[in-house]
Amino acid sequence: MMAVLGFVAVLALVTGLIHLYLWKRLVRDTTTPGRWRRIGGIAALVLALLVPVTLAGTQAGLYWLAWPGYLWLALMFYLLVVLVVLEVPMLVARLVLRRRVVAAEPTTAAPEPVLVGAAGPTEPPAAGAVAAPDHDPSRRLLLARGAAIFAGLTATGVTGYGIRTALGPPHLDRVRIPLAKLPRSMDGLRIATVSDIHLGPLRGRAHTERIVAAINRLDADIVAVVGDLVDGSVAELGSAAAPLRDLRSRHGSFFVTGNHEYYSGVEEWVQEVDRLGLRVLQNRRQEIQARGGVLDLAGVNDLTAVGTGLAAGPDFAAALGDRDPSRPVVLLAHQPLAAKEAARYGVDLQLSGHTHGGQMVPFNLAVGLEQPVVSGLGEVDGTKVYVTNGAGFWGPPVRVGAEPQISLVELRSA
Repeated sequence: MMAVLGFVAVLALVTGLIHLYLWKRLVRDTTTPGRWRRIGGIAALVLALLVPVTLAGTQAGLYWLAWPGYLWLALMFYLLVVLVVLEVPMLVARLVLRRRVVAAEPTTAAPEPVLVGAAGPTEPPAAGAVAAPDHDPSRRLLLARGAAIFAGLTATGVTGYGIRTALGPPHLDRVRIPLAKLPRSMDGLRIATVSDIHLGPLRGRAHTERIVAAINRLDADIVAVVGDLVDGSVAELGSAAAPLRDLRSRHGSFFVTGNHEYYSGVEEWVQEVDRLGLRVLQNRRQEIQARGGVLDLAGVNDLTAVGTGLAAGPDFAAALGDRDPSRPVVLLAHQPLAAKEAARYGVDLQLSGHTHGGQMVPFNLAVGLEQPVVSGLGEVDGTKVYVTNGAGFWGPPVRVGAEPQISLVELRSA
């Protein structure tokens, strides 16, 4: 809970600064002093408070705040992005207007007489003379309003597209990954992989049912749920998660914790997921015997567990030590970052989620600063890492440039 409150406090500061910028560009620059500027200022203040209030309120069970709060968070983000992109052309346009105004100023036909006084030569002041303005206020106001309208329409359009994508069915990503140690008899073993389902204020039982039905249609050998199943307690979301009991696979369904499980009562959820028929790999591995071959399927707790004190952190030695190194090993770990440690144990393939593929472009650029792989197949220190985009969303019900996803990973013998 303290981690959540700290995050809300930081977000409140950041969103406060963002709203100050939005007020400057969308209210102050587009209005003259008076009633409309005051109304715009009040609206900016209310919207700035809405974001942290939504995060804190949904944690307290005030789910009715989720839709307005999270939708505004997305719209705010894209207003910021568009307006920042417009800063350079707006600056150029203002400079051009200023040069035109200066060029249009009248010039005197003859020099004025010089008066000589005790203090030296001086120019006589022209009657009623005033300093020439450095810009045309009416044109500058028109320019600011045009930019505000463009930003508003663009941000609204992108957000609307993102809502449709996020609430739509997850897309299937099929990927073939060769493993040098995979026996030829196990060639084609398929692992249905899903992450970041994020049951919570905006996603319930119907979301789980749709995901389970999509996975079952794949007729996979193994099902792997790699964390961030929920954003709430078992009491709140147990019924929403219940359809997971219907998952079908030849060799079992498996689960590892994500960071959000540690915000939602991790011990209760581990018990609940186990009750629903998924084996929870908490720093342990499972031998998978299939088609006359053997594969080690391992799982580690999420990295977030270290700072919560709620459960043991990831223990790679417990999950991967003392195993037969001739066998291929696939590791389930919520965060791609875990691969840096997993590579030391000779992991052939790590399956992860967490990143949401960035969820909202260009936020994926920031995610890439923290995680070694944001989406799809990559490699970390010799270990192959596949990151699925996740089937749900966190925060805004918006996905732009990273559609919701279920992945079918087909292992091939090299």
